[in-house]
Amino acid sequence: MNFRLRIVSGLVLIIAALAFAFGWMRYLRIPENVAYVTEEDGAISVIDLRTMAVSRRVRPAELAPRGLAITFDGKFVITANKNTKDIAVFSTPRLDLVRRIHIGDNPEFVKINPAGNMLLATFEPGAVAGPPPANPKETADENEPPAQIASFHIPGWSPGPVRTAGKETEGMEFSRDRKYLLVANEAENSIGVYDTAGGARLQEINLEPYGQRPRGIKASPVGSGYVVTMEGSGTLLALSNEFKVTKSVPTAAKPYGVAFDRSGARVFVAAAQARKLQVFSADSLELLAEIPVGQRCWHFTFTPDDAKILLACGRSNNLVVVDANSYKPLQTIEGFKLPWGIVTNPRSYGSMGLP
Repeated sequence: MNFRLRIVSGLVLIIAALAFAFGWMRYLRIPENVAYVTEEDGAISVIDLRTMAVSRRVRPAELAPRGLAITFDGKFVITANKNTKDIAVFSTPRLDLVRRIHIGDNPEFVKINPAGNMLLATFEPGAVAGPPPANPKETADENEPPAQIASFHIPGWSPGPVRTAGKETEGMEFSRDRKYLLVANEAENSIGVYDTAGGARLQEINLEPYGQRPRGIKASPVGSGYVVTMEGSGTLLALSNEFKVTKSVPTAAKPYGVAFDRSGARVFVAAAQARKLQVFSADSLELLAEIPVGQRCWHFTFTPDDAKILLACGRSNNLVVVDANSYKPLQTIEGFKLPWGIVTNPRSYGSMGLP
């Protein structure tokens, strides 16, 4: 009897352990080696980077997500939702919706601070729907309210201070010493520089002599300054650590997403209208390569191993995968509807990711 009881007890323990393992894998384990993609048509997709296939997709009601970020621990994905004036927080094991937080009209870009404990989200009360003209002054309204930057504490999501930015705020970036927040003001042709501690606007960098409509901005991972894309004029700028323009070169049409590689030696630019991913030398801004991609590839990311680049191509409704070193297109992943933003876990370099 004792022998049988021991066998039954052992089987019960084995079954319980298997059930726990299954439940952990299915409901609790934070996905690794994956990419998250926002689809402006109303979905968030997960890409298994081993197979380059969609492993999960959710479509919360009334969601039109654009901006995208992932917390440093990989537990939460946050989206900015243009039609519902809010941000949404999802837990990553199953992409369950945790909460939605109202912020204001036209949310677009989200970014987590270098400490990983604060989320910033831009919204644009005065923005006009539809594609912008090449010259922002064509639609500029002196009475148009400026953009705002909301903030929220991680992981509790309680609200922090709200900063007033310029008109039609786009990309945001932190200085390597964490003292400054740089914000691209598309309709003002400027970069605003803010004190991260108190939130005060310290400086406005006038970029009008160099081009039109700054969109993307990234800090060098080796501390050599910043790069900025100017969509209206097709321009790539290099800025020093003192926020002075040091170089200016033309890009292909409508550059938006921009990122350094991990070494800081190369700058990648998504020229959305030209259907190209361009590669520049970070030192000289010399054009090194051009890669044909899809239509309106707004944002992109390296894979965590730095071997590949995935581009979210909104108007061709797909992701394009290219080799990050040979610059050869590798494959296209179909089945998306207006893919906009893309990040990975573990976090990678990219137009919405590191640094």
